[in-house]
Amino acid sequence: MNSKQTKWFFLVFLALIWGSSFILIKRGLVGLTPYQLGAFRIIFAGLFLLSIGFNSLKSIPKHKWKYIALTALFGTFIPAFLFSVAETRLDSSISAILNSLTPLNTLILGALSFSLTFKRTQIYGVIIGFLGSVLLVFNGAIHHPEQNYYYSIFVILASICYALNVNLIKKYLSDLSPLSISTGNFTVMILPAILIVSFSGIEETIALEKTQHSIFFILLLGVIGTGIANIIFFKLIQISSPVFATSVTYLIPIIAFFWGLLDNEMLTPIQFLGAVVILMGVYLSSKK
Repeated sequence: MNSKQTKWFFLVFLALIWGSSFILIKRGLVGLTPYQLGAFRIIFAGLFLLSIGFNSLKSIPKHKWKYIALTALFGTFIPAFLFSVAETRLDSSISAILNSLTPLNTLILGALSFSLTFKRTQIYGVIIGFLGSVLLVFNGAIHHPEQNYYYSIFVILASICYALNVNLIKKYLSDLSPLSISTGNFTVMILPAILIVSFSGIEETIALEKTQHSIFFILLLGVIGTGIANIIFFKLIQISSPVFATSVTYLIPIIAFFWGLLDNEMLTPIQFLGAVVILMGVYLSSKK
């Protein structure tokens, strides 16, 4: 398989994994608080990565650890909690659609802070993506009063964190292996996550069946949707570009949307139009 085929294979595989992550978060919230969920996700991913990649930590130069810590913070730690909080009030499919703003934010942050240049079509893409987001959120707020669309802000903040993360990796960590980056990230995060769980009151609910079921869903999310997916994602960034890598978010909403349908989530026609507009904007912003 040549490099072009490889990057497209990774892209589709990641979409299948991450598109399924939103429904796993929804299931996890049945028996866990958002903070317990985010922490367990990090712990399970961290234990898995340390078990297979501990020796790879030796390849990380000392001066690179500050970038490892930054990518850990923005690439996983903060978003893990932001998405958990958002899905307490939003459908999983809505979170997935708003997450597709990541390539737009990658482009904007890349231009502002990492010396990437805009083209006219990309500027149009950013504007169109923003308008699609406004349409999706405001129409949803009108037709789904049982949901709190102010929580969309948490998803948008998470997409900004992801955008910062991929630019940092491309600029400062491209010479490291994906396994060493991933393992280094979770080496930094696992202790804070353990402390969060320890002080979350989990001992009061751990014996409940719904809590145990939720922990199982987050085990899947942590190992597959975070641990394995991060390795693949970092490899994809290295063999392509930050904007191409984050274009996985074209496909994620499609997978998440079908999971949402199976779980009785529905979009209004206007929301569906907003989702299409967002993806059009993302497409234009990614054109070279």
